[in-house]
Amino acid sequence: MILTCPACATRYSVDDAKFPSGGRQVRCAKCGHSWFQDGPAPPITPDEPEVEGPAPEPSAFGAATEPSPDLAPLRAHSFSPAAAQEDESLDWRTRLAVAAGWMALIGVVLLIGYAAVRYRQQIAVVWPQSAGVYNSLGMPVSTHGLDFDKVDYHRESEDGQTVLAVTGRIVNNSTRELPVPQSILVTLSDANNHELYHWPFATPAQTLKPGQSVSFITRLSNPPPGARHLEVRFPKDGQ
Repeated sequence: MILTCPACATRYSVDDAKFPSGGRQVRCAKCGHSWFQDGPAPPITPDEPEVEGPAPEPSAFGAATEPSPDLAPLRAHSFSPAAAQEDESLDWRTRLAVAAGWMALIGVVLLIGYAAVRYRQQIAVVWPQSAGVYNSLGMPVSTHGLDFDKVDYHRESEDGQTVLAVTGRIVNNSTRELPVPQSILVTLSDANNHELYHWPFATPAQTLKPGQSVSFITRLSNPPPGARHLEVRFPKDGQ
């Protein structure tokens, strides 16, 4: 049975067989408070005839109206404050370990995300299928490892004809020397992004070292008057 001190709520575990059924006066080992504790309830055995007989002799642990001076206090067992404190400390350490695990996981995810953005060009070169994902997220990449930079165009007049001049640079943003495709493709489209005309021209370099760039220029006589958009890219296979 479990005894609880009414004064300090300290709990004790006592063997039912060693506690008198009539109860006894007990004293808390922690705060010294004394109280009368009833004995354990007798087991209920329905349909069992009562057996008459002589009354049992009073036990040495019979009820007492005053605390016995030589009554040893009950010893704290599994419900002692020290055990509860140890369980609470263990629970605190478990929560701290779980929190640290979640923080480490979040840190790894953030690190992977940063690397995926910071080195997206190198990733696209090694894994070309990722280029579509980056482009859909508004981070255009090139599977060649080469980028177009400072692309511009302007109209000129030569021999009474309108000439469209397109300029720009090819830049190697990777960490290794890369071959440059043999040609560059320029596409003109209207206000609804419908293609009107395209033409290729030869690239001015065969390879580029890391960080190296090369300028290009191409001209088109009598460009379509409805052209509103211009795109410069490397041609795909078969173009």
